[in-house]
Amino acid sequence: MLPIEAVRERFEALAAQFTPAADLTFQAVDAGGVPAEWTGPADVATEGVLLYFHGGGYCIGSIPAYREFTGRLAKAGRCRVLSVGYRLAPEHPFPAAVDDAVASYRWLRRQLGPQGSIVLGGDSAGGGLSLALLIALRDAGDRLPDGAFCLSPSTDLAKEGASMTSRAAVDPLITRESTTRFATFYLGEDGDPKHPLASPLYADHRGLPPLLILVGDCERLLDDSTRLAERARQAGVEVDIEVWDEMVHIWPFFASVIPEGAAAIERLAPFIRARLGRSAIG
Repeated sequence: MLPIEAVRERFEALAAQFTPAADLTFQAVDAGGVPAEWTGPADVATEGVLLYFHGGGYCIGSIPAYREFTGRLAKAGRCRVLSVGYRLAPEHPFPAAVDDAVASYRWLRRQLGPQGSIVLGGDSAGGGLSLALLIALRDAGDRLPDGAFCLSPSTDLAKEGASMTSRAAVDPLITRESTTRFATFYLGEDGDPKHPLASPLYADHRGLPPLLILVGDCERLLDDSTRLAERARQAGVEVDIEVWDEMVHIWPFFASVIPEGAAAIERLAPFIRARLGRSAIG
């Protein structure tokens, strides 16, 4: 297998092909000791913020690689996005990413004040991190965000979902070997793959805010979403899950090249706006 540095370089080169819209602005900020970046159109219509965590198996991905995508989210939601550059494994194993997520959220909450609205978003590992953040905040007694959406979230680092096998022939992006390697980097050789802040599938979901989950039917992580949704519903959480036919892992990230990706972002827009308290705008 390629060294992790080479995998990162390949992903960054792929993402560099996607150019952000010209009417967006980007501003780096220190979010409670965590590197982050404000993204948004000039005509932002709300003080609410989408706090976004990128994917990459907790080992790859970056703020720059996601600029085109977070820019699309900002325009669709007509809101500011704070994109978080949490620390990556293996240099910074679990729970570094969770610690950074908590620190960035608390910083943002202080900036917005008591009336500010926050929605969480994330794809793949970032989706799992969003869920872990909700659990950590609830357990610590913090005020929770107003909702969260997850795109193809990674929720089970134990890899016990049946789709890891049943979708093997139709998933062109995810392999058991790659996900196991990244999970080991993140957890360490002796880490617990069912720790609730590493694998939110196994957490207590009571008291979490409304969730929207989009997942493709052609991805090995399908059951990470379907099982999470079912367990959260059993715990009384409001969950809306959509399984998109013939879609692969994190297909919305490729919105600039496939129409289904753009359609998925448009599907997210009313959820973001409604949870930020602006369902009547735009």
